[in-house]
Amino acid sequence: MDIKKLGKLFVTCFYISAFTFGGGFVIVTFMKKKFVDELKWISDEEMLDYAALAQSSPGAIAVNAAILVGWKVCGLIGMLVAVLATILPPMIIISIISFIYDIFITNPIVKLVLEGMQIGVAAVILSVSIDLGINVVKQKNILFILIIVGAFIADMVFNVNVIITILSCALIGIIKIIYDKVKREVIE
Repeated sequence: MDIKKLGKLFVTCFYISAFTFGGGFVIVTFMKKKFVDELKWISDEEMLDYAALAQSSPGAIAVNAAILVGWKVCGLIGMLVAVLATILPPMIIISIISFIYDIFITNPIVKLVLEGMQIGVAAVILSVSIDLGINVVKQKNILFILIIVGAFIADMVFNVNVIITILSCALIGIIKIIYDKVKREVIE
Protein backbone atom coordinates (compact mmCIF):
# COMPACT_ATOMS: atom_id res chain seq x y z
CA MET A 1 0.00 0.00 0.00
CA ASP A 2 1.49 3.34 -1.10
CA ILE A 3 0.62 5.77 1.72
CA LYS A 4 2.11 8.72 -0.16
CA LYS A 5 -0.06 8.00 -3.20
CA LEU A 6 -3.14 7.55 -1.00
CA GLY A 7 -2.39 10.90 0.65
CA LYS A 8 -2.05 12.58 -2.73
CA LEU A 9 -5.32 10.95 -3.84
CA PHE A 10 -7.12 12.20 -0.70
CA VAL A 11 -5.76 15.75 -0.98
CA THR A 12 -6.53 15.93 -4.71
CA CYS A 13 -10.10 14.60 -4.37
CA PHE A 14 -10.75 16.83 -1.34
CA TYR A 15 -9.42 19.89 -3.18
CA ILE A 16 -11.43 19.15 -6.33
CA SER A 17 -14.61 18.57 -4.33
CA ALA A 18 -14.11 21.63 -2.11
CA PHE A 19 -13.55 24.08 -4.94
CA THR A 20 -15.89 22.72 -7.59
CA PHE A 21 -19.38 24.16 -7.82
CA GLY A 22 -22.03 23.03 -10.26
CA GLY A 23 -22.25 19.29 -10.04
CA GLY A 24 -20.60 16.22 -11.39
CA PHE A 25 -19.71 17.39 -14.87
CA VAL A 26 -17.61 20.17 -13.43
CA ILE A 27 -15.84 17.72 -11.13
CA VAL A 28 -15.15 15.41 -14.07
CA THR A 29 -13.41 18.33 -15.81
CA PHE A 30 -11.17 18.96 -12.82
CA MET A 31 -10.55 15.24 -12.35
CA LYS A 32 -9.40 15.03 -15.95
CA LYS A 33 -7.01 17.94 -15.51
CA LYS A 34 -5.56 16.47 -12.29
CA PHE A 35 -5.58 12.71 -12.85
CA VAL A 36 -5.00 12.61 -16.62
CA ASP A 37 -3.07 15.75 -17.52
CA GLU A 38 -1.10 16.48 -14.35
CA LEU A 39 -0.61 13.23 -12.40
CA LYS A 40 -0.97 10.90 -15.42
CA TRP A 41 -2.56 8.22 -13.26
CA ILE A 42 -5.22 7.46 -15.89
CA SER A 43 -5.52 7.95 -19.66
CA ASP A 44 -7.85 10.25 -21.60
CA GLU A 45 -9.80 7.22 -22.80
CA GLU A 46 -10.20 5.88 -19.26
CA MET A 47 -11.43 9.29 -18.04
CA LEU A 48 -13.97 9.36 -20.87
CA ASP A 49 -15.14 5.87 -19.88
CA TYR A 50 -15.26 6.84 -16.21
CA ALA A 51 -17.31 9.96 -17.00
CA ALA A 52 -19.80 7.85 -18.97
CA LEU A 53 -20.02 5.22 -16.23
CA ALA A 54 -20.31 7.83 -13.48
CA GLN A 55 -23.13 9.59 -15.29
CA SER A 56 -25.06 6.48 -16.19
CA SER A 57 -24.83 4.90 -12.73
CA PRO A 58 -27.20 5.78 -9.90
CA GLY A 59 -25.92 8.35 -7.44
CA ALA A 60 -23.85 11.50 -7.59
CA ILE A 61 -21.55 11.76 -10.59
CA ALA A 62 -18.71 13.09 -8.41
CA VAL A 63 -18.87 10.14 -6.02
CA ASN A 64 -19.21 7.63 -8.85
CA ALA A 65 -16.19 9.12 -10.63
CA ALA A 66 -14.21 9.13 -7.36
CA ILE A 67 -15.01 5.44 -6.89
CA LEU A 68 -13.69 4.59 -10.34
CA VAL A 69 -10.57 6.76 -10.13
CA GLY A 70 -9.77 5.65 -6.57
CA TRP A 71 -10.13 1.98 -7.54
CA LYS A 72 -7.88 2.43 -10.57
CA VAL A 73 -5.21 4.32 -8.62
CA CYS A 74 -5.03 2.35 -5.33
CA GLY A 75 -7.62 -0.44 -5.36
CA LEU A 76 -10.24 -0.81 -2.62
CA ILE A 77 -8.44 1.47 -0.14
CA GLY A 78 -8.00 4.09 -2.89
CA MET A 79 -11.70 3.91 -3.67
CA LEU A 80 -12.62 4.46 -0.02
CA VAL A 81 -10.13 7.33 0.35
CA ALA A 82 -11.36 9.03 -2.86
CA VAL A 83 -15.01 8.74 -1.84
CA LEU A 84 -14.33 10.08 1.66
CA ALA A 85 -12.34 13.00 0.25
CA THR A 86 -15.10 13.74 -2.26
CA ILE A 87 -18.01 13.73 0.19
CA LEU A 88 -16.35 15.57 3.08
CA PRO A 89 -16.27 19.10 1.57
CA PRO A 90 -19.97 19.22 0.63
CA MET A 91 -20.94 17.75 3.99
CA ILE A 92 -18.91 20.38 5.83
CA ILE A 93 -20.11 23.26 3.65
CA ILE A 94 -23.79 22.24 3.74
CA SER A 95 -23.62 21.75 7.51
CA ILE A 96 -22.28 25.27 7.98
CA ILE A 97 -24.77 26.78 5.52
CA SER A 98 -27.69 25.03 7.22
CA PHE A 99 -26.94 26.92 10.43
CA ILE A 100 -26.85 30.32 8.71
CA TYR A 101 -29.24 29.68 5.82
CA ASP A 102 -31.71 32.51 6.50
CA ILE A 103 -28.96 35.12 6.73
CA PHE A 104 -27.06 33.60 3.82
CA ILE A 105 -29.89 33.41 1.27
CA THR A 106 -31.23 36.94 1.80
CA ASN A 107 -27.83 38.62 1.39
CA PRO A 108 -27.78 40.43 -2.02
CA ILE A 109 -24.02 39.99 -2.40
CA VAL A 110 -24.28 36.24 -1.85
CA LYS A 111 -27.14 36.13 -4.33
CA LEU A 112 -25.00 37.87 -7.00
CA VAL A 113 -22.05 35.57 -6.29
CA LEU A 114 -24.26 32.50 -6.74
CA GLU A 115 -25.63 33.86 -10.04
CA GLY A 116 -22.08 34.48 -11.24
CA MET A 117 -21.08 30.98 -10.26
CA GLN A 118 -23.95 29.57 -12.35
CA ILE A 119 -22.48 31.26 -15.43
CA GLY A 120 -19.03 29.89 -14.62
CA VAL A 121 -20.44 26.41 -14.13
CA ALA A 122 -22.14 26.54 -17.53
CA ALA A 123 -18.82 27.49 -19.12
CA VAL A 124 -16.98 24.64 -17.41
CA ILE A 125 -19.65 22.09 -18.42
CA LEU A 126 -19.41 23.32 -22.02
CA SER A 127 -15.62 23.00 -21.85
CA VAL A 128 -15.66 19.41 -20.58
CA SER A 129 -18.32 18.46 -23.14
CA ILE A 130 -16.17 19.84 -25.94
CA ASP A 131 -13.00 18.15 -24.60
CA LEU A 132 -14.70 14.76 -24.27
CA GLY A 133 -16.39 15.17 -27.65
CA ILE A 134 -13.09 16.02 -29.34
CA ASN A 135 -11.51 12.89 -27.84
CA VAL A 136 -14.31 10.77 -29.29
CA VAL A 137 -14.04 12.45 -32.71
CA LYS A 138 -10.26 11.89 -32.71
CA GLN A 139 -10.93 8.15 -32.59
CA LYS A 140 -12.53 8.54 -36.05
CA ASN A 141 -15.16 5.95 -35.21
CA ILE A 142 -18.26 6.77 -37.24
CA LEU A 143 -20.55 4.91 -34.83
CA PHE A 144 -19.31 6.93 -31.85
CA ILE A 145 -19.72 10.19 -33.75
CA LEU A 146 -23.25 9.21 -34.80
CA ILE A 147 -24.08 8.38 -31.17
CA ILE A 148 -22.89 11.81 -30.01
CA VAL A 149 -24.85 13.60 -32.72
CA GLY A 150 -27.92 11.42 -32.16
CA ALA A 151 -27.86 11.93 -28.38
CA PHE A 152 -27.47 15.68 -28.84
CA ILE A 153 -30.39 15.87 -31.28
CA ALA A 154 -32.54 13.60 -29.09
CA ASP A 155 -31.96 15.89 -26.11
CA MET A 156 -31.93 19.34 -27.69
CA VAL A 157 -34.49 18.92 -30.48
CA PHE A 158 -36.86 16.22 -29.27
CA ASN A 159 -36.46 16.59 -25.47
CA VAL A 160 -35.97 12.83 -25.06
CA ASN A 161 -35.54 11.82 -21.41
CA VAL A 162 -31.86 11.40 -20.58
CA ILE A 163 -32.49 7.92 -19.16
CA ILE A 164 -33.85 6.76 -22.51
CA THR A 165 -30.84 8.28 -24.26
CA ILE A 166 -28.37 6.61 -21.88
CA LEU A 167 -30.10 3.22 -22.12
CA SER A 168 -30.24 3.51 -25.92
CA CYS A 169 -26.52 4.30 -26.07
CA ALA A 170 -25.78 1.39 -23.72
CA LEU A 171 -27.82 -0.93 -25.95
CA ILE A 172 -25.92 0.26 -29.02
CA GLY A 173 -22.65 -0.40 -27.15
CA ILE A 174 -23.75 -3.91 -26.19
CA ILE A 175 -24.80 -4.66 -29.77
CA LYS A 176 -21.43 -3.38 -31.05
CA ILE A 177 -19.52 -5.57 -28.58
CA ILE A 178 -21.52 -8.64 -29.60
CA TYR A 179 -21.11 -7.79 -33.30
CA ASP A 180 -17.34 -7.33 -32.92
CA LYS A 181 -17.05 -10.62 -31.01
CA VAL A 182 -19.01 -12.55 -33.62
CA LYS A 183 -16.99 -10.90 -36.39
CA ARG A 184 -13.68 -11.93 -34.73
CA GLU A 185 -14.90 -15.51 -34.26
CA VAL A 186 -15.91 -15.75 -37.93
CA ILE A 187 -12.52 -14.46 -39.05
CA GLU A 188 -10.65 -16.91 -36.79
